[in-house]
Amino acid sequence: MVSLKYTAIISDLHLTDAEPSRPHHKIRHPLWKKFKTKEFFIDQALVEFLQEIEKKANGQQVELVMNGDIFDFDSVMALPENPIYQLNWIETRRGLFPKEDRSVFKMSVILEEHAQFIDALREFIKKGHSLVIVPGNHDVELHFKKVQDLFFKIMALSDYDQNRIRFVKWFYISEGDTLIEHGHQQDPYCMCENPINPFLVDYNELRIRLPFGNVACRYIMNGMGLFNPHVETNYIMSMYEYLVFFFKYLLTTQPLIMWTWFWGSVATLIHVTFDRFGEPFKTKKKIEDIVNETAAESNTSPGVVRELQQLFATPATQNPWLIAKELWLDRAFLILAGIIITFLIVTQLKLIFNISLYWVFLPLLLYVPFFLFYARSVTSLVSTYKEPDEMLFAQQAEITGMYRIVYGHTHIPRHEFYGSVEHLNSGSWSPGFTDVECTHSTERNNYVWIYPTEENPSLRKAELCQYVRKS
Repeated sequence: MVSLKYTAIISDLHLTDAEPSRPHHKIRHPLWKKFKTKEFFIDQALVEFLQEIEKKANGQQVELVMNGDIFDFDSVMALPENPIYQLNWIETRRGLFPKEDRSVFKMSVILEEHAQFIDALREFIKKGHSLVIVPGNHDVELHFKKVQDLFFKIMALSDYDQNRIRFVKWFYISEGDTLIEHGHQQDPYCMCENPINPFLVDYNELRIRLPFGNVACRYIMNGMGLFNPHVETNYIMSMYEYLVFFFKYLLTTQPLIMWTWFWGSVATLIHVTFDRFGEPFKTKKKIEDIVNETAAESNTSPGVVRELQQLFATPATQNPWLIAKELWLDRAFLILAGIIITFLIVTQLKLIFNISLYWVFLPLLLYVPFFLFYARSVTSLVSTYKEPDEMLFAQQAEITGMYRIVYGHTHIPRHEFYGSVEHLNSGSWSPGFTDVECTHSTERNNYVWIYPTEENPSLRKAELCQYVRKS
C-alpha cells in the first residue's frame, strides 16, 4: 500500500513592492495605498504557516502548491535606477510593461521585499519538501524563463533540492486525486488566452498578452490609491456610494479622479484592442512538444491538456463594447454626446431665433432621466464569474478523472460538493480591507490541506483550514 503525500495549497498572496515612503505625499494623502505598506506585509504569517504544515505532516513530506497570484507583477510601481532600456512615459506612472527584462526587474524587487518568506521557503525545500508554482492572472509574467531562472537563483539551492521545485503552465494534478488551477481561465475578464504560449512580438521583443482585468488594474487602479484592487467592494459601487466616497475621501485627496479614471480607461481599451491584432510569438518548438511538456509538468497526458483548453472562457476582449461598459466609458460617451448634440442644436436655434444659450440646460435636464434609466440598467458581470460552475466542474472531472478540484482567484474560501465533485477554494492571504482606513479585514489566511487517511493511506481527504497568527 502506497502512502500518499500531504499537500498544502495556498493562493492569492499578491506579494508586491511596498508603497514607497514619500513624506510630502503622506502628509497630503495619509491613506494612499495604505494596504500596500510594510505595516501589512504577510511574511511573518507565511513563515509560521510553513512551520504549521510541517508540524501537521508529522515529519512526512509536504507538497506545497502556490496556486496563482502569488507574485503581483501588476502592482509593482518600483522603477530601475539606471535602466538599459528606454522607459515609456506611461511606465513611469503605471508600472513597467510585461516584457522579459522588465519582468525580471519586478521579480527581483518582489523577492527582495519579501526576503523573510523566501528565506523560510528555501529552508522548507531543503528539508525535503516540494514546491509547485501555478501562475495566476496577476503573475502571468512567470511564463518568462528568465523570471523563473531568477527565482531559482535567489533560492540558491543545490541541484538536488532544486529538482523539487516546478513551474507549470496553468494547472497541476496532485497525487492522482486532485486537480489544482488558479481559476482565471474560466473568467473572461482575467483569462490568459494561451497559457502554453502567452507571448506577443513587440518590435523584436517578447511581451505577455495581459488579460483585460490586469491591464485595467495597471492603468486605472495603480493611479487610484484609495481603492484596493483585491477587494471588489472597494471599487465596484453604486452611483450613490461613489458620491459618498468622493466627498468623504477623494475631494481632498484626489479631486481630479474622474480624469484619472477616464484616461486610464481609454488607455486600457486601446491596449487590449491593439493586443487583439498583435503578432503571436512563433516558437521554434512544435506545438505538440509544448503540449507534451505541459502534460509532463502537470502530471497528466497531452490529451487532457488539449481537452482542458477547450473549456477556457471566451475572452471579454473579443467584445470591445462589453469592455467599454465595464469601464463605464459607454456612460461617458452618452454624457459627452448629449452635451455636444444639445449645444449644436441650441446654437443653430440661436442663429435663427436669437435665443439665449442658457436654453441648453433645458434639454440636458430632460436628458437626465433617460441617462439614469440606462445607467441603472447596466450591471457589471465581473461578480458573475466568482460563483462556482457545476457544469464546468463535471466536465473537468470527466476529462481528468479527478473528483476533487481546487481553485483560487475569487478570494472567497469554499469547501462544498457539486454532485460527486468536491470543490475547494483556498481564498486569499493578501491585505484585504473593506474600508480605506484598513481597519476592517476580510477573511483571509485560508489554505487547503489534503492528507492521507489513517484507515487507508492510499486515500486522501481534504479540508479548508485557516491559519491564525499566534502573535
